[in-house]
Amino acid sequence: MDQPTYLDNLFSYIKQSPTSLHTVATSAALLNGAGFQRLLESDSWNNLSPGRYYAVRNDTSLIAFTLAEPLESITLFRMAGAHTDSPALRIKPNPGQLRHGYLRLGVEVYGGALLAPWFDRDLSIAGRVSWQGKNSPLQCSLIDFQRPVAIIPSLAIHLDRDANTNRTIDKQNDLVPLVMLSEEKETPDFRTILTQQLLQEHPEAATAELIDFDLYLYDTQPAGRVGLNNEFITGPRLDNLISCHTLVQGLIKNQIRRTGLIVLNDHEEVGSVSTAGAQGPLLANVLERLFPEPGRRQEVIAGSLFISADNAHAVHPNFAAKHDPEHLPILNQGPVIKVNANQRYATNSLTGGLFRLLCRKAGVPCQQFVMRSDLACGSTIGPLTAAELGVPTVDIGVPQLAMHSIRETAGHLDGWYLLQTMITFFTEPDAGIRCPEINF
Repeated sequence: MDQPTYLDNLFSYIKQSPTSLHTVATSAALLNGAGFQRLLESDSWNNLSPGRYYAVRNDTSLIAFTLAEPLESITLFRMAGAHTDSPALRIKPNPGQLRHGYLRLGVEVYGGALLAPWFDRDLSIAGRVSWQGKNSPLQCSLIDFQRPVAIIPSLAIHLDRDANTNRTIDKQNDLVPLVMLSEEKETPDFRTILTQQLLQEHPEAATAELIDFDLYLYDTQPAGRVGLNNEFITGPRLDNLISCHTLVQGLIKNQIRRTGLIVLNDHEEVGSVSTAGAQGPLLANVLERLFPEPGRRQEVIAGSLFISADNAHAVHPNFAAKHDPEHLPILNQGPVIKVNANQRYATNSLTGGLFRLLCRKAGVPCQQFVMRSDLACGSTIGPLTAAELGVPTVDIGVPQLAMHSIRETAGHLDGWYLLQTMITFFTEPDAGIRCPEINF
């Protein structure tokens, strides 16, 4: 896969992944196409033979792994993780509000979103609906309107003269999208609208009664290239779909030459405390099933390396003072190793050094990021995974601007650089990057 093809594939992946639910479905389709076999958590996993496998939890998190040799011969896993979710507006259970002839939808903010960019954008709706047909069990289906169906109009400057100098956003009253005009006196039933969309996408639900839903708004403008030399990419959910796409593609390239594993966790943007989040038991559960004997399992974990891939803050030229002057990641200069003294990132000199050598072996540049000492630092799934398993971990990511905006900016080369690094990680022999403590 050359670099232009990589970008085309990335943009397609982003378009097909408007929610964490769709990210997992899109990733699973890629894995299926590459010969991975799905395992159900409710089934026995005894005596797995060498091969390619994946499992899904809650439709929003995924683990995939390759076994290059029998389980009893495995001494380590090359592991990497990312998160499937991004800040968004989630539709409330009873969202319909009829005001002055407009049907509005009540929403709540998911994660630490930049709110201002959500105004005046062409928004669509996607997610999961639960439904039941006549005399049938409960079913779940993904839906995606795939066209602009909502908008949150700004208040005109004439009615808000302080909008550019003293504007605050009321999440309850200001962030309410409009979806249609109605002359009815009663509020139109949003569930009826959803049922019509469900039937359009899933004809097998012809007799469906809609039971519940998990739905989100998303920006319909596709990802693309920007800049006089096309050196930028812009798009929704680059944090963290770039990482998810890279890990999936990197593991697919493995061809079972090495034993590797990826985990795509949900709910990182809201703290990771869930059955599908990094602070939940998903990865530990899988490793326990592969290596039931605790001592043997810990031997494998101790010799492994976990790469936590989550985008990093590139230096913003308009706000350079917000960055540590000696640690200024730049777009198109390679993946970034993230370090924090208070363990908001799990990198140490050993794991960071291994990643530097990995980049060197892949022939790509590498950078480093440290937050200003007087600013709070975000976190990733890295420290949570390291604490849960005791696995040596390094936090890295593609540099980007406008993190948590509805539309983010990255360099056109950095995802490609990270992919080359992950392909090297999952496929190449370990010569030249060994150390006494970690055997990967």
